[in-house]
Amino acid sequence: VYIVTWNVGSAVPPDDITSLFGPNVSDGSVDMFIILQEVNSMINKRLKDVLFSDQWSELCMDTLSPFGYVLVASQRMQGVLLLVFSKFCHLPFLRGVQTESTRTGLGGYWGNKGGVSARMTVFGHPVCFLNCHLPAHMRNLEQRMEDFESILQQQQFEGGTATGVLDHVVFWFGDLNFRIEDYDIHVVKCAIDSNKLPLLWERDQLQLNMAKNTESILEGFMEGQLKFPPTYKFDVGTHTYDTAKKRKPAWTDRILWRLRRTGSPVPTHNAALQRTQHTYRSHMGYTISDHKPVSALFSLHFPFKVEMPLVELQVNKEWCKVSDATVRFTVVSTYQRSSWDWVAIYKVGFRHHKDYQAYVWAKGEHATQVTFSDEDLPRDDCEYILGYYSNNMNSIVGLS
Repeated sequence: VYIVTWNVGSAVPPDDITSLFGPNVSDGSVDMFIILQEVNSMINKRLKDVLFSDQWSELCMDTLSPFGYVLVASQRMQGVLLLVFSKFCHLPFLRGVQTESTRTGLGGYWGNKGGVSARMTVFGHPVCFLNCHLPAHMRNLEQRMEDFESILQQQQFEGGTATGVLDHVVFWFGDLNFRIEDYDIHVVKCAIDSNKLPLLWERDQLQLNMAKNTESILEGFMEGQLKFPPTYKFDVGTHTYDTAKKRKPAWTDRILWRLRRTGSPVPTHNAALQRTQHTYRSHMGYTISDHKPVSALFSLHFPFKVEMPLVELQVNKEWCKVSDATVRFTVVSTYQRSSWDWVAIYKVGFRHHKDYQAYVWAKGEHATQVTFSDEDLPRDDCEYILGYYSNNMNSIVGLS
């Protein structure tokens, strides 16, 4: 699982962000990419995104889809954007996808601050990706804690045993806005210049020796070591810390994780899920924002895996004539079908579940096959894949 957090403000996306996704983006070794963008939340920009499309979402899809990654979930709350991508072969095993958002700006009326989340079961294990943008400034530590607690309390999911955020394996990230206490700007900059980052760790508001010891809401959350310089605040277009307002550098952009809380209902096989963090780094080469991107790579080690798809598709490997274009399917007994389910033809490298070439309704409670008509069939000389889309689950539950 590869996570990226980046507050891009009002910046227009650069032409190429491939390097943001690490050196292994092309080899398929990453199973899921989770991207947070803090984007422009001005009303005129928001309206433009609604009427047309969000530039950052489009760029992420354009970057990842050629490598076989599909957008599984997205949630936007004004300027807070969360995108979850997966290798297309995993789609049938990402179930119960739900998203939530909680506004905390202006007493809960404005979504420039708050949290958005996407939860799902991943091969049978509940996982939640929680992106927060918390209040800024040194003096607002207590407000940050209150807002985070409010987000955790308000975000509740339907169905299943994992209804609260902490009932999942949680990845918590975003512009959390924690600052460096006590030291003035000159001490902080000198420590950065001389690579004495441990000196600053001791005064970081989110480190174990500060907030985590006094704030019960942070109990169980862990973080990799901050071996990169503070990622905020830079003069846009440069690698120079703020020269205009002379804001003190800080590690505002963070990625933390937490295993499920003690006492949470566990999946059928009662064994421990393990997590390994491989990297935690900043991407200092990007200069379009006053923040630098931060990424982390994790492995989740499952004690068991749900590997049986809800719908299995049987089809000829190659369609040479129209009569070949029949898809037979079988569904497991526990799967609840809908008359709005459909089977679709996707070009390999498709971007999301609605990015199909053609589809046919899988109507009828006892239907076992669908047939595509001649006019439905794509004419391009490309490779295609078939997917069964579940209306009730809002996801692809079977692939050829």
